[in-house]
Amino acid sequence: MFKGMHHTAISTPDLDRLVRFYCDLFDFEVTMDWNWDKGNANMDRTHALPDTSGRVVMIEREGARLELFQYRTPSPNPADPERRNVDHGISHLCFEYDDVEAAFARLQASGMRFHCEPADYGTAKCTYGRDPDGNVIEIIEYLDAGSA
Repeated sequence: MFKGMHHTAISTPDLDRLVRFYCDLFDFEVTMDWNWDKGNANMDRTHALPDTSGRVVMIEREGARLELFQYRTPSPNPADPERRNVDHGISHLCFEYDDVEAAFARLQASGMRFHCEPADYGTAKCTYGRDPDGNVIEIIEYLDAGSA
């Protein structure tokens, strides 16, 4: 029986920086921090790669989880930090707020880069920004409880 979505994973070239970003700006907390070395057959098998090694940190806030990976081996291909939201793959993460204008002001003052100020769609206000690796993050406020 399906129980629900557990987490979303992001691979990064700088794990500590990304953990700080999500913990400091979005109040996530570290729930797991684990290193693995080459020769871990389960990691190689489940990740479909030979000779993997790296570190993974799970962060959580109110049931929302992000699993952040930094591989030592094999060498990862770098992501385009300006990848467009329309490009194939996971396009963005979305965090809901009860006051998107206040969240926008706080996050922007903390150095988060946004595409624009929040836009009012009538039933919701939202905008998109980027984490330090260029992954797109939407922040949203639903103006009508029935529209969420």
